[in-house]
Amino acid sequence: MVRFLVSILLGAAVTFGLFAFMAYLIASGDRNEEEKLENIVVEVNTTPPESKAEVRRRAPPPPPPPPKQPPKPQTPEPEVSSDNSGMSFNLPGINLGGADTGLSAPGAGFARDGDAAPIVRINPKYPMQAARDGIEGWVKLSFTINEIGGVEDVEVIDAEPKRIFDKEARRALKKWKYKAKVVDGKPVRQTGLTVQLDFKMDGSN
Repeated sequence: MVRFLVSILLGAAVTFGLFAFMAYLIASGDRNEEEKLENIVVEVNTTPPESKAEVRRRAPPPPPPPPKQPPKPQTPEPEVSSDNSGMSFNLPGINLGGADTGLSAPGAGFARDGDAAPIVRINPKYPMQAARDGIEGWVKLSFTINEIGGVEDVEVIDAEPKRIFDKEARRALKKWKYKAKVVDGKPVRQTGLTVQLDFKMDGSN
């Protein structure tokens, strides 16, 4: 019985000693870590390193030049398109239904204020068959100038010879452009206008 008690006491003493030794080792390890952390020196360099890169300063662009004043609008001259060699076209004045409007042949001048004025005139093509046969003639047409200066409602009134020059005369007249007549500040249509296109061979050929 005595031996048993002695064994228990001896075992308890050894166990307590082991726990005490382990606690000592743990405490000494924590102190070493703290000492290592205290020995770490952190250097903070607030001066940026010198750079070899050059700093370019952008100069502000020069101010744009002042806008030029737009040129004063000029009264448009009628444009004439002619692609026929060795042939001539007689384009007399336009009949405006008997009214004295000051509007004469396309390109011969400009109407008084408010009246229609020609801007573009396209010469008709001379029909190949008529040119080959040396045929001359004329076509009288009626037409309308709309609100935007275009030509509409082109009709053949009379022609000599018949149906030889009608197609080319109508096709050319539909391409003419006008400055529309203005009444009370608004463009208006003009109807019942007539013109005669003469087809003549150039006498030099």
